Amino acid sequence: MNTIDLTIPVAEVLDKHPEVKDLLIELGFTPLSNPVMLNTVGKITSLKQGSKLAKIPLKSIQEQLEWNGYTVIGGLDD
Repeated sequence: MNTIDLTIPVAEVLDKHPEVKDLLIELGFTPLSNPVMLNTVGKITSLKQGSKLAKIPLKSIQEQLEWNGYTVIGGLDD
């Protein structure tokens, strides 16, 4: 199932969908390229929270994921 929940920790999203890591890095989540950051902050920070921290509009994240074939929950419409 290609559903991504924006409210769960980023590390959990990447465990289920490792293929989206590069997409998220391109969107501006550059700390994800650092394994230490992914294994610390990534285990407690959701994509929704990370969008605020990285100043990336949640709408942009949701649109990119949907454009790449994912169903997004926990975003703007939920």
